[in-house]
Amino acid sequence: MPDQLDATNASAPQPDCSLTPDCERCCGLCCVAPAFSVSTDFAIEKGPGVPCPNLTNGFRCAIHDSLEAEGFSGCVAYDCYGAGQRVTQLTFKGQDWRRTPAIAASMFATFMVMRQLHELLMYLTEALKLGPAEAVCAELQLELDQIDRLTQGNADALMELDVAARKRTVEALLLRVGQAVRDEASRPPP
Repeated sequence: MPDQLDATNASAPQPDCSLTPDCERCCGLCCVAPAFSVSTDFAIEKGPGVPCPNLTNGFRCAIHDSLEAEGFSGCVAYDCYGAGQRVTQLTFKGQDWRRTPAIAASMFATFMVMRQLHELLMYLTEALKLGPAEAVCAELQLELDQIDRLTQGNADALMELDVAARKRTVEALLLRVGQAVRDEASRPPP
């Protein structure tokens, strides 16, 4: 693993709405921004904005190959859905919180919002694959496009978003998709 964020990648943000994490293009945001408590998922207590003691100077996990054995199965299950690289490379234009401590609090808070938006994008993307009724499909795509546009905002704009309202909208759409899929499955074959 590299000892620091790759300067070529960090200085040249690329449009990337991938919902797959790319840790090479992130600065360890999932290891710093969220809090976790001692549990079956985490061996230690960690507050929000506090780097995990297993995070290296190169923004990698020192125990990545033995997370479960070390008591960090929560890290194995966690998925940022690509929010980490989006915040690092696009929102903060390749900067990182270690080299620019003044942005740390904003970067961590932005990551927590972006992660929620990326999760919604993942749900909408997966729902579209189910081939629901055409009317629902159009609404899913519209909501996906709107959320994707929101993720392109700056940190201040992202922090002002009403993510709970977006979640309610997506939940209502997903309930309709579920009903459409159940209706289709219950129809007798022609």
